[in-house]
Amino acid sequence: MADIWDQLALQIKDWGQEIGFAQIGIADIDLNHTKDHYLEWIKQGFHGEMHYMVKHGSRRYQPDELVPYTIRIISARLNYFPHSHNSEAVLKDDQKAFISRYALGRDYHKVMRAKLKKLSDKIQKEAHKTLDQSFEFRLFTDSAPVMEVELAEKSGLGWRGKHTLLINKEHGSWFFLGEIYINLPLPVDKKVENHCGTCTSCMDVCPTKAIVGPYKLDARKCISYLTIEHKSSIPLEYRKQIGNRVYGCDDCQLYCPWNKFGQMTKEDDFKVRHGLDDIELVECFLWTEAEFIKYMEGSAILRIGYEQWLRNIAIGLGNAKTSETIVNALKVRLSEASPLVKEHISWALAQHNFHMN
Repeated sequence: MADIWDQLALQIKDWGQEIGFAQIGIADIDLNHTKDHYLEWIKQGFHGEMHYMVKHGSRRYQPDELVPYTIRIISARLNYFPHSHNSEAVLKDDQKAFISRYALGRDYHKVMRAKLKKLSDKIQKEAHKTLDQSFEFRLFTDSAPVMEVELAEKSGLGWRGKHTLLINKEHGSWFFLGEIYINLPLPVDKKVENHCGTCTSCMDVCPTKAIVGPYKLDARKCISYLTIEHKSSIPLEYRKQIGNRVYGCDDCQLYCPWNKFGQMTKEDDFKVRHGLDDIELVECFLWTEAEFIKYMEGSAILRIGYEQWLRNIAIGLGNAKTSETIVNALKVRLSEASPLVKEHISWALAQHNFHMN
């Protein structure tokens, strides 16, 4: 019987390649080694307003509590880095809006889930045909209490970097992860060695010093958290460091030495939409809500909503070089803005020595 499971594991990896995944790995469900670190992270409040990190309790590090029949987890890696305008050039141009490269195309949740479903269908068909065993499964793509980096690391897809993201020796870190929880006793893959060594590039370059120690992220300081997960006013102490980053932050990846091996995605769905890789702050600040919804349809950015979008861009405009165009754009938005956006516009105008009476 062992040969049958070995053969199926090889088939699953081949199918994954056919479907478009960069790599497939298989892990068992033992995550007990993560429990203490995770609970300490929560205790220190590093999760900020992400209350969902707490409410699911032990299901995060005990996969069979989340999905009772689970004995193995298939992890999948999908490259996303698009052919886009140079990231560092956009970050240096304070008139432009920098958007994290993962969000320039179609919402990855939809793309990854569709591919995982295709892979699951193939496994189910094979299990029914040759194994005389029912195949029970559940798919996840950043959508439930799943420790995806730890599971991907256990399944041999890479190692956790000091910035807490997964790094692959041949491909860097520009990829998404997804999982299939299953009830089949497949052979598991071996963990790979950590190759971060003494490098601290990701920690040194972080604009807000959110990586407070190796493998330890204080999300409350992280620009990705502040511009996406944080729904209220952005703390004053981080606004200057945010610069022109209006959705997410890629700095820790841009300066990771392993990303010189990063590969462009082959997925059409991840191609840049609406010129978002090189767009003016003023242009996207003056979009109406209808235009925002139109341009962001099918994008992960739509999830933050129009108000949060304006809040983020107001900070970018406050950090830009003073010009009549920028000041006028901020003033135009001020009268109709929500209290949250108005606060950030007022701050931005003050950066240009324009104070409201």
